[in-house]
Amino acid sequence: MTLFLSPFPPPQYTHHQHRVLPKPQASSFSSSFQPIQSHPKSTGVVVIGAGLAGLAAATHLNSRNIPFLLLEASDAVGGRVRTDVVDGFLLDRGFQIFITAYPEAQKLLHYPSLNLRNFYSGARVYYNSQFHTVSNPLRHFWDSIQSLANPIGSVFDKLLIAPTTLRVLSKSDDKILTSEELPTIDLLRRFGFSDSIIRRFFRPFFGGIFFDRELETTSRLFHFIFKCLALGDNALPANGIGAIPEQLAAKLPPNSILLNSKVVSVDIKEPDSGSGSPSVRLENGEVIRSELGVIVAVEEPQAVKLLPGSSEPVTVKQKPARSTVCLYFSMDRSQVPVRDPVLFLNGSGMGIVNNMFFATNVAPSYGPVEKALVSVSLIGMFEGMSDDDLRAEVIRELSGWFGDSMVGSWRHLRTYRIGFAQPDQRPPTDLMKNPRIGSGVYACGDHLTSATFDGALLSGRRAVEALLRDKALVRG
Repeated sequence: MTLFLSPFPPPQYTHHQHRVLPKPQASSFSSSFQPIQSHPKSTGVVVIGAGLAGLAAATHLNSRNIPFLLLEASDAVGGRVRTDVVDGFLLDRGFQIFITAYPEAQKLLHYPSLNLRNFYSGARVYYNSQFHTVSNPLRHFWDSIQSLANPIGSVFDKLLIAPTTLRVLSKSDDKILTSEELPTIDLLRRFGFSDSIIRRFFRPFFGGIFFDRELETTSRLFHFIFKCLALGDNALPANGIGAIPEQLAAKLPPNSILLNSKVVSVDIKEPDSGSGSPSVRLENGEVIRSELGVIVAVEEPQAVKLLPGSSEPVTVKQKPARSTVCLYFSMDRSQVPVRDPVLFLNGSGMGIVNNMFFATNVAPSYGPVEKALVSVSLIGMFEGMSDDDLRAEVIRELSGWFGDSMVGSWRHLRTYRIGFAQPDQRPPTDLMKNPRIGSGVYACGDHLTSATFDGALLSGRRAVEALLRDKALVRG
């Protein structure tokens, strides 16, 4: 459900394959951004990948007046953070939530321009054929008091939320990301949470964030997300999650981004070879030389392919990627059973649906005036099930939640199967990896930091800072 994020091959679509472009007014990026059409032979810094990490790196290079070229293999910026427009609906490529308290995002993004629309701070949990509310006591005190007696954990479990919040708020982000770690499931049990609240709330909620129902993800990431949730809101930009990378791209200089330009190799020079700075080779055979360095801002699997035999951090043994399937449906807006911008969680422990929500309840602009958009998320790829079987099973399950008459009228819009939604961040982890790969070559992306929007943005800054430190040492 992330918070996920760097360039990746386009997900598989199960509807008609035509791409519908957004209207010009849907994004400042779409009207002001003009990618360049030809390849210069050299530039100051070559950045590979226009996902959040690459865009952050480009932003920091631009702020220091360092010339750069940002190369993107696909037809638009954003990487995994993309939004498609289909029949008047905004479909984010996978269910993604932006947390307003992300510290790096607060530095780089202009929130008012994103027109962020907030979720309810909590969730409704489907358990025992009923919905039960779980609320953030810092935001919805009376709702949380009224929910003390519901079966989503004991009263003691709910009272534990406050000290858990205070515990994470007392730590700096750097301390959290370098603290002693253990699997999140073990941390929750150590805190004293019961199996019932873990099974009915934490597994679907944080399992949806980490794409990890077993909650084996590092406690460092749990603490960081928990802190951000306590300090900020869950939100969606009114024009789709893709408005975030588009805003970053729109602030870059004209002719600094080159789309449809796939890099197939990076030439890392030996420090004492005297053969100059690193260069990159494009799929069409062209070579672009950097004068200062190359920043590799792609997903971990692509980074390994681009940098075979390189040193840390990209050649460590990769863990299986976290994956997800997201299905979108439309319905009449008048038939939506709730009006609240709330996330629904599957706390029953049965079925394949992990979470769902009515996107137009959060941001009405996600659909036409009379239509509502339904987003349903599953954890894993479900490779043994066809798209038709997945769709039928989702309809069957949610008919049990909301009734056959309503769910049976939903119209399927699109299914996204996303094989690489996040890097797997089970312990042991290093969320403060050195971005330096080799002489003049640096890496960034959420696989070097936390698997969040913020981690990707932070990694872009760190890569630029490492490059500048190295260049300062050379000049000295």
